[in-house]
Amino acid sequence: MALTFDGGAGSQGAASILSTLRAQGVPASFFVTGQFATANPALVRQMAAVGPVGNHTWDHPHLTTLSDSAVRTEVSRAESAVRAATGRTPRPFFRFPFGESSSHTLTLLHAAGYGAVGWTTDSLGWKGTSGGQSVDSVVARVLAGRTPGQVVLMHVGANPDDGTTLDAAALARVIAGYRAAGYGFTTLDALR
Repeated sequence: MALTFDGGAGSQGAASILSTLRAQGVPASFFVTGQFATANPALVRQMAAVGPVGNHTWDHPHLTTLSDSAVRTEVSRAESAVRAATGRTPRPFFRFPFGESSSHTLTLLHAAGYGAVGWTTDSLGWKGTSGGQSVDSVVARVLAGRTPGQVVLMHVGANPDDGTTLDAAALARVIAGYRAAGYGFTTLDALR
């Protein structure tokens, strides 16, 4: 299974997530916005040491509402920022903001050398305690979705209303739960 983490609005849980991944010897994949990469280049380099860092647009817009030129700009600006931070291209990995895509935006991404990466389970940790979530609910939701080839979506930032970083707090228990069930971890590179 593959753990994936999105970075866009904030990095409050990132140090804890990276520490847990390193301590547990678990690889992961990351999707960051260009703004995130520009604001946190050292952090994005640390992410790249754990696994691939993909493109999550420049500033997380609703791509399906933008012109072709604006979509291309979002993708190319983010690509430049990730490359500046890591020394590597984020290609071929791209995650649509909000998971929103269309056949047209997919065509534009494919032309730019990207493939879209979705998820099979969203932890919902991003909702925070103000959205009715808890560390226990994040762990239960993620582990309930266990299946070979599962791609889990988690976030490195905090909920903007309550400041909680539920995904970071739940990560060690999630890893333990998968291992107890006999699962191993991989990056998106290996699932291609």
